Amino acid sequence: MKLASNLLSSWWWEALLIVLLVLTAILGNALSPYFLTPFNLALMVESMMEIAIMALPMTLIIIVGEIDLSVASTLGLASVIMGITWSAGIPLWLDIVIALAVGAVAGLFNGLLVTRLGLPSLVVTLGTLALYRGLAYVILGSQAVSNFPGSYTTFGIGYIPGTLIPWTLLLFIFLALLCVVVLHRSWIGRQLYAIGNNKEAARFAGIWVNRLKLLLFVLSGLLSALAGVVFTARISSARADNALGFELLVITVVLLGGINIFGGRGTLIGVILALFVVGGLRNALGLANISGDIQNTVIGTLLVLSVLGPNIAQRIQGALSRRRLAARSTQSKTG
Repeated sequence: MKLASNLLSSWWWEALLIVLLVLTAILGNALSPYFLTPFNLALMVESMMEIAIMALPMTLIIIVGEIDLSVASTLGLASVIMGITWSAGIPLWLDIVIALAVGAVAGLFNGLLVTRLGLPSLVVTLGTLALYRGLAYVILGSQAVSNFPGSYTTFGIGYIPGTLIPWTLLLFIFLALLCVVVLHRSWIGRQLYAIGNNKEAARFAGIWVNRLKLLLFVLSGLLSALAGVVFTARISSARADNALGFELLVITVVLLGGINIFGGRGTLIGVILALFVVGGLRNALGLANISGDIQNTVIGTLLVLSVLGPNIAQRIQGALSRRRLAARSTQSKTG
């Protein structure tokens, strides 16, 4: 019964996100005649791919009742590592491998502090947010590395020949399909939801709670580093301040997608819909030359509403369910 109720809530929330997506398209078209043009839509999708990639592991982490605020800093650190290793004459493919390894180690460090020492993930990743970004500045300072080969940067800004489909979108689709299968079609997904709903009950049921959480933090670091590889290719520059503040966008997308901040609830389909809602709003406001401060205000408002909305809907649904049960009980007694 609880699972059916959760699924029903997810469907309603996803329907609401589709409505928001339509309204975003209407608003964007009203703000700029260029909003719905194929070229602009392709640019919008391309600009959201790093956020989309980081949102996938963030979804899984929040479902188990944790959070990772260090994703954007890990992206920046991976970008800097790529720049430094490339400048040192190391082949590009090995630069990417090293950057991914650094991201995985960063995620492992977060996971060990959370699972082995029992520290709150909010506090741990808030600290490593500053730590990893600080390391990036220590390594590269205010300099930038931008002499990457054209074959690499083309991946970040190029399209499939004959189309306006970014190459990076194919990467995201592949990763998203893997996450959908794992979360919604495998025993691992069922265990993740079980951990988010009741960690102690999951542990008594034989689920390796800490091991799964540790793996999720490693995955988060790895995919954040991959987002760093994509971001560096897209802007053709490795800098310590790359993706500064992106963690707010990632968390907004995930929570707006219907993932419960307390864990155990939500779907990846909702997160993907929310990704296009947030991306569309940012793009529309940018085309209308609306300042970054106002854009941040809109994103912050969405973040607050994404936390309040599902909880309010859940309470309303619970009240309606109790009212129906009370009505049935009254009818049975009078009958």
